Amino acid sequence: MPHPFKQPPRTIDRDGFVARFGAVYEHSPWIAESVFEEGLTPRHDRPSGLHEAMKKAVEASPRDQQLALLRAHPDLAGRLAMAGGLTVHSASEQAGAGLDQCTPEEFNRFTALNDAYKAKFGFPFIMAVKGKSRGEILAAFEARSTNDAASEFRTALDEVHKIALFRLREL
Repeated sequence: MPHPFKQPPRTIDRDGFVARFGAVYEHSPWIAESVFEEGLTPRHDRPSGLHEAMKKAVEASPRDQQLALLRAHPDLAGRLAMAGGLTVHSASEQAGAGLDQCTPEEFNRFTALNDAYKAKFGFPFIMAVKGKSRGEILAAFEARSTNDAASEFRTALDEVHKIALFRLREL
């Protein structure tokens, strides 16, 4: 069965691999580096196999490194987004959900939710927004803001893994 990547990951040298897959997890090339160091096999030539290995690297990392991964994500519809300062991946994902077209009221609501969420949990609200509307995102934001810290940390990591799989499939 042909591989979905233009070039099978296991045929790429370390620098090329990290350059190609280092941004799959937001500002966290250490994940691609870790996967490469573990060794690539034919199963890594498909998005699902590479995603499994990358997810395993994140899950095996210390909590402080996982927290740094969460903190590497931008606010949804936040000031950085409005100033054009997002990564290409994040900008595309947020635009796909219409977050670049917020009304002033929606922007103010996102800003208030972002600030309260970060104050409570210590990292930004993270959601795989592909296929979601602004209303669905706001509803999830409000619902998840009531979670306890441990369950929200787990939910945020799970959302990061979903985002990574979407990104791998796009590659």
